[in-house]
Amino acid sequence: MSRAVDGTRRKDHRKKILKQAKGYWGRRHSNYKTAKDAVAKALFYAYRDRRDRKGDFRRIWIIRINAACRPLGISYSRLIAGLDKAGIEINRKALSNMAIEDANAFASIVDKAKAALRA
Repeated sequence: MSRAVDGTRRKDHRKKILKQAKGYWGRRHSNYKTAKDAVAKALFYAYRDRRDRKGDFRRIWIIRINAACRPLGISYSRLIAGLDKAGIEINRKALSNMAIEDANAFASIVDKAKAALRA
């Protein structure tokens, strides 16, 4: 069987890859062979990092909560332990947002966590 060199399916596939590589530096945007590898790697990174982003946000929330509760005289880990003992179920995203937007409400939650730790 003969090999298709200039068929439309082959051309369309190459065009699709080169379109995805638009904006890449050097040969990576114009040479099919290098563009194919660059696009494959980029798609892999995009897939992987969509999952990593969740952990990145959690890390940011924890840093914010820790920064907000330190001046109130408690560390992040003690705060979470106190919330657990007090039976307060609030996620880190909401807690972080509360620390930024409503300092009084955050302070009252910290007080409840401290009281639960003392008891």
